[in-house]
Amino acid sequence: MKTMIYTKKILYIVLILGVQYTFGQNLLTKKEALEIALENNYGVKIANNNLEIAKNNSSVYNSGYLPTISANAGANYNNSNQEIEQQSGDVISVDGAETKSYNASLNLNYTLFDGLGRKYNYQQLKETYNLTEFQARETIENMHLQLFNVYFQIARLSENTRNLKETLEVSKQRLQRAKYQYEYGQSTKLELLNAEVDVNNDSINYISTKQIYLNAKRDLNIVLGTNTNTDYNVETDVDFIALISFEELLAKAHENNVILIQNEKNIAISEFNIKINKSSFLPKVNLTSSYGWNKSINPATSFLASSNLTGFNGGLNLSWNLFDGGSSKTRLANAKIALENQKILQEQQIETLDNTLRNTYETYNNSLFIFESQTQNVATNQNNFERTQERYKLGQVSSIEFRQAQINLLNSQTAMNNAKYEAKLVELELLQLAGELLNINF
Repeated sequence: MKTMIYTKKILYIVLILGVQYTFGQNLLTKKEALEIALENNYGVKIANNNLEIAKNNSSVYNSGYLPTISANAGANYNNSNQEIEQQSGDVISVDGAETKSYNASLNLNYTLFDGLGRKYNYQQLKETYNLTEFQARETIENMHLQLFNVYFQIARLSENTRNLKETLEVSKQRLQRAKYQYEYGQSTKLELLNAEVDVNNDSINYISTKQIYLNAKRDLNIVLGTNTNTDYNVETDVDFIALISFEELLAKAHENNVILIQNEKNIAISEFNIKINKSSFLPKVNLTSSYGWNKSINPATSFLASSNLTGFNGGLNLSWNLFDGGSSKTRLANAKIALENQKILQEQQIETLDNTLRNTYETYNNSLFIFESQTQNVATNQNNFERTQERYKLGQVSSIEFRQAQINLLNSQTAMNNAKYEAKLVELELLQLAGELLNINF
């Protein structure tokens, strides 16, 4: 499956990336931010470690297919006073009679047949590894959304801060003009006071927004997994992709959505669990073999002065659990219920996905329309402001009309920025639902 291949590719990048990135000319591009996050993000690191654990668990060493081999060795020593009476009536007495014995063995145990339990267990472990892969992919997708949510927030605040700064500069120029006019008796004190109030308000808005902007930068460092205090700018250009029809998106979502895929893996795991429990009703055959060495040195009271034995031993053992009180039957019944629950959950997830995808698709189209409309509003308000500013300088409009044109322009710029980045974030959510988020370039 294409999504699985891409997930492996992403995780491979996470493993091999070892380069410390610097922000060229203090510009942190979307691509650079994504690369840094893939390398340093804590959630991605944990997901990668979980994948390694699943890989180890799915190894043949954890399958039960390999034999167990053990080595044993020992030595015994005995020193005692012995007195024995033979059949002839003779009595033999030995003080400090020593008995020494040595042994060593190599043992092998292997399960020849266990009702196919280990076969299904091994397949279940492989499926669990696949599930962990898609869990890691989900973590990476969520990291994408988290990253760009903060990244685009910085971009939005950056543009808003710039617009507020320009507004403040215009207000300062108006205040300076009002001062000159008041000094030469061409304006009233009220005009001057209004200009001062507007400068103060614009200063407050600018400083407040700039502080939020700086805070957002620090939030981005958390997502990136870095503690750098380097100042940087972000890209403010946004490109929207050409989306396919809703029906095609829905088909892609049913095939590639990471939540649905994980549930499919859970269904497969539950099916293997049923087979594993069924294997407990079948007999088990074990092979045992050993090669041993035994040596003993006996005292004079013993019939044998010494012995030295070596040899091979082997055997087959068959066991069949004919009745275990019903515990195997209970486990099998519960495994079947667990499978049914997974299938019910899959139906629920499909319905939820269809509904969420449709809502997000319509929201995205509306967001694009709003962005286009707000872009036109900015152009209209920019034209209106420039004309009003010219007339204000000529004394043909009042400061109130000029201020209103200024506020209208600022509000339209802010609304356009909000609409632009909101539409892009909705687009990313739509791509995640369709399972295509990791297949696009930033």
